[in-house]
Amino acid sequence: MTDPAVCFDEVRLARRQEMCEAGIPLYPYRFDKERIESIRDRFAGIGHDPSEETVTTAGRVLLVRDHGKTVFADLQDDSGRVQLYIRRDSLGEEVFSRFSRFVERGDIIGVTGRVFRTRLGELTLWVDSFTILAPALCALPEKFHGLRDIEKRYRQRYVDLIVNEESRKIFQTRSRLISLIRRTLDEQDFLEFETPILQPLYGGANARPFTTHHHFLERTLYLRIAPELYLKRLVVGGFERVYEVARNFRNEDIDTSHNPEFSMVEIYQAYADMYDMIRLTEGLISMIVRTLKGDDLCAFGGEMISFTPPWRQLTMTEAVLQFTGIDLASMTLPDMKDQAAKLGVEGWEAAVNEREILVLLFEGLVEGRLIQPTLITEFPIENSPLAKRHRVREGFTERFELFVAGMELANGFSELNDPLDQLARFEDQEQRRQGGDLEAQVPDYDFVSALGYGMPPTGGVGIGIDRLVMLVSGQSSIKEVILFPQMKAEQIVCPDDGSQPRVE
Repeated sequence: MTDPAVCFDEVRLARRQEMCEAGIPLYPYRFDKERIESIRDRFAGIGHDPSEETVTTAGRVLLVRDHGKTVFADLQDDSGRVQLYIRRDSLGEEVFSRFSRFVERGDIIGVTGRVFRTRLGELTLWVDSFTILAPALCALPEKFHGLRDIEKRYRQRYVDLIVNEESRKIFQTRSRLISLIRRTLDEQDFLEFETPILQPLYGGANARPFTTHHHFLERTLYLRIAPELYLKRLVVGGFERVYEVARNFRNEDIDTSHNPEFSMVEIYQAYADMYDMIRLTEGLISMIVRTLKGDDLCAFGGEMISFTPPWRQLTMTEAVLQFTGIDLASMTLPDMKDQAAKLGVEGWEAAVNEREILVLLFEGLVEGRLIQPTLITEFPIENSPLAKRHRVREGFTERFELFVAGMELANGFSELNDPLDQLARFEDQEQRRQGGDLEAQVPDYDFVSALGYGMPPTGGVGIGIDRLVMLVSGQSSIKEVILFPQMKAEQIVCPDDGSQPRVE
């Protein structure tokens, strides 16, 4: 009995056995083909008469329509589709019968033939010969409805990509978006580097890590939560413009805007500050949106979002006042706690100063209401351990976060480069961690030593790639833009009635 987790279809298995017994070679090592898009372009002006030139292509059969003496089929590769026309009197009885008996929806085949256009205007390949390259042993979803089960779409993304054109377009957009980021930064003289994913200390963000063990080194290692501290070491080493398109890992909840494994681009520029990084972020993101969408507008969640710079800027205090009417500047800490309690803001009991209440009010009442691109500045020093102190406002830092559609999209600083200040911030974070804050940062004394050699004034920013893809493709769930998102484990259920096990 086949493992219930495997989707093999018994009828298709029997068909494969029949092909083997008939001596039909399966699974050849290679096949020379022309992309379907190229064929469509070259023969865009073809009429009803078949071309003298023959072409060879290959792809997956998505639809088969058998009319007895003729068969029509749709063939798809990663560039497009083309209709196939198979005639008994062209192929001969034996070869035509082989196609009718053995080629099914889902199979990957290679074909050679002549191009023509049907009387209905459909570009079509009149097949002279075909080769079965990989018979499909698992049946595709029903052709008229495609794959609609959301759980199955995420678990079996390969099937989703086969049958849902929208999904393929999302991931084509994602690939183009990342290429645009790299090309734009490269043109501005930034260099891309690769920093460790397995790290002896996790740092660069406030998050819980994934933990593993290296047996040879006999030590605990962590999957990185951010590449920040390593990229800034490169700035210390003399590279003035650096970036990394990075996979990061955070042991956190899963929801529509969070996945434990996600992608960011982190960028650092020496002799720059937060305001330079704001301009870089505005230019980079607005360019990406214009290139991919044709203008500065994105439709998302029923809203039309404009990325035309400059974007709105508010300090965190101004944002709380504007969206809640609470004027924190005129309130004492007890008054602020009373207000937070009345509004149902969580965590207010543990706040030890006004700045901590400010963050709770902002996160609980304001973030989700920032729909148009909004830059929030002047974050409290307590939750910004890697950002430089604000040059004017005591107790705050030169940090900004970009919010769009209620989501944080970017986070940037004037980077802290005073080693003594950084050491004191790390020690404060360690006290918080010892006090039970699981997301507090672990002191990285080697990074402090690196700063001791001197890091020039530096601006940095991290931009969430997954959420940016969500915005430009109009997807409300991060799982739609990550090829293989994390999911709960499937269970194999063995019924008491003796019927076959099933996957749930």
